[in-house]
Amino acid sequence: MRQHTVLFLSALACAPALSLAQSYPIGYGPNPQLPEPARKLIPTLNVAPTEPWTAGQQPSAPPGFAVTAYARDLDHPRWLYTLPNGDVLVAETNAPPKPDDSKGIKGMVMKHEMKKAGAATPSANRITLLRGLDGKGAAASRSVYLTGLNSPFGMALVGKNLYVADSDAVLRFPYEEGATSITTAGVKVMDLPAGTINHHWTKNIIASPDGKYLYVTVGSNSNVAENGMDAETGRAAIWQLELATNKSRLFATGLRNPNGMGWEPQTKALWTTVNERDELGNDLVPDYMTSVKEGGFYGWPYSYYGQHVDTRVSPQKPELVARAIAPDYALGGHTASLGLAFYDGKLFPQNYQGGVFIGQHGSWNRKPHSGYKVVFIPFSGGKPSGPPQDFLAGFLTRDGKAQGRPVGVALDGQGALLVADDVGNVIWRVAPSSAQSASR
Repeated sequence: MRQHTVLFLSALACAPALSLAQSYPIGYGPNPQLPEPARKLIPTLNVAPTEPWTAGQQPSAPPGFAVTAYARDLDHPRWLYTLPNGDVLVAETNAPPKPDDSKGIKGMVMKHEMKKAGAATPSANRITLLRGLDGKGAAASRSVYLTGLNSPFGMALVGKNLYVADSDAVLRFPYEEGATSITTAGVKVMDLPAGTINHHWTKNIIASPDGKYLYVTVGSNSNVAENGMDAETGRAAIWQLELATNKSRLFATGLRNPNGMGWEPQTKALWTTVNERDELGNDLVPDYMTSVKEGGFYGWPYSYYGQHVDTRVSPQKPELVARAIAPDYALGGHTASLGLAFYDGKLFPQNYQGGVFIGQHGSWNRKPHSGYKVVFIPFSGGKPSGPPQDFLAGFLTRDGKAQGRPVGVALDGQGALLVADDVGNVIWRVAPSSAQSASR
């Protein structure tokens, strides 16, 4: 009898862990099951054509939350940054000219498909400032803050200096609190890999908590090094820039296309989202988020998700594969997970504290589509502690058209979530329904 009791208790103890493991969707979680590579002669193309929101339409949030349009009629808003005084900066931007990135049949096809997805518009090359909140949950004022940029993306304020990551350089501008524009020319503090290919052009930045460093994301110049490793110099990496000396160094490498970055509130570790490689199947390779270890190598292009060798790459480097770090958490195959924002505000319920919001721009090479939503992932003890939860959805119509595509995510000064939608040309604001009602 005692033996049966012990066995029963042991099974009971294992049951929650088993249930938790089974509750993760395919391609998500700390230990995703990876299928065998499935290469095709003609890669999958399944772009969601755009059909922007009509009046009265908007994405959907969980019960208890309300969604409002914080700003409309923007020009391809991609990235967000909230200043200490509550002002919100929006990078209205798109890819710079890169003539050698669309050569050949494959390049022509990709250019056509990106146009269908609403990703081929000229770059506005500006940063817009949104201020305040009116009675309808929209920005009380809007002004053109910076112009004449070169496909800007990441932004970071350190003291009285505002740093902007263009597609080819990090620039420094003087910042004056309350000003509605900057007319002073920027000073270049760091060149970034660019050129006539510049395959992954979006460069993000984040300041260290002590303000001594900037961390800069630089994506690869290809899917899996098909342009040769010489074209990948300084790419697929996160750089560290020391602001006092303007000296830079590689901080972590083997990250195919890192984008969002944030400091995990409890451990203060740097985390990033990464878009992984294509043309290996619907669920391979999952995009991911991971803590970033100084000097760490994360596999690209030689291996994925740790030490799974990508046989398309030649010559191989087994000595690098042997030390490739497996990511902390998979975010689904081809979801194009870009935005990342840890929740350290006070407006949302307690269960959101310390967790992370991820903006998933959406797949173009998967059947069925994946992404096209903002997900929330809870954290505990500085690590992800559960499956993803859909937080802002409804960007795709039932017949597979994209009314919007979420990109950057950020918290506003009150603790609401802001989401940049570069197809809808909207910044969405999500807050508890009671808080939205109180502001009207």
